[in-house]
Amino acid sequence: MIDPMTQIHPGAKIGRNVEIAPFTTIAEHVEIGDNCWIGPNVTIFDYVRLGAGCRVFPGAVLGAIPQDLKFQGEVSWVEVGERTTIRECATINRGTAASGKLLTKVGSDCLVMSYVHIAHDCKVGDHCIFSSFSALAGEVDVDDWAIVGGGTMVHQFTHIGTHAMVGGASGVNKDIPPFVVTGRNPAVFEGVNLIGLRRRNFSTEVINEISSIYRLIYNAGLNVSDACRQVEELFAPSEHRDQILSFIEHSRRGIVR
Repeated sequence: MIDPMTQIHPGAKIGRNVEIAPFTTIAEHVEIGDNCWIGPNVTIFDYVRLGAGCRVFPGAVLGAIPQDLKFQGEVSWVEVGERTTIRECATINRGTAASGKLLTKVGSDCLVMSYVHIAHDCKVGDHCIFSSFSALAGEVDVDDWAIVGGGTMVHQFTHIGTHAMVGGASGVNKDIPPFVVTGRNPAVFEGVNLIGLRRRNFSTEVINEISSIYRLIYNAGLNVSDACRQVEELFAPSEHRDQILSFIEHSRRGIVR
């Protein structure tokens, strides 16, 4: 159902069983999947793809041009996966050519709460939660199942690992490895995300091994490189061990202290 008070460009591609409330504006180069709900006073600019089953609440703005002086008007996109909820006044900007990506991507089954900002060329995985007033600067990567607390500011180029949790009002200027809890400003390592891992059915054995790995990395008095070598020697290859080591190896900003 589309309310007659909306402004929808005839070139926009609207899926089946989509409800669009009054006073919403949808531009030409927009694709909206089946079974979406778009609330009132939403603005969806050109070059946005919205997956099936998404909900977008009043005041949200998707696909505005990047807030980056390097942007030269190139065609770039915002892509949102399926069943993601975008709450009031959240903003997601398009990508840039300067990044080499031309795409800002948010995965499926995410919750983007009110007044969240996701800047150009960010890549967000599935099942992520961003609490109100948190903000990602340009080219931030957030892996599956990460949670970012309210009022948290994330520096450009930062990487937040899978199943990590960032406490509210944090300042993130280093990469946050998988499975950990961080907080404060600047953000620091505060332990393993025990509650989150239990809720997601990680076994006690796996959680204990993750905890042992991080004790070696953070509490053994070794520098990060030496600690990682020790982890390789002392722990058998496994998905979680290899995720941690790969994350640290490819960290561009270094991991939180």
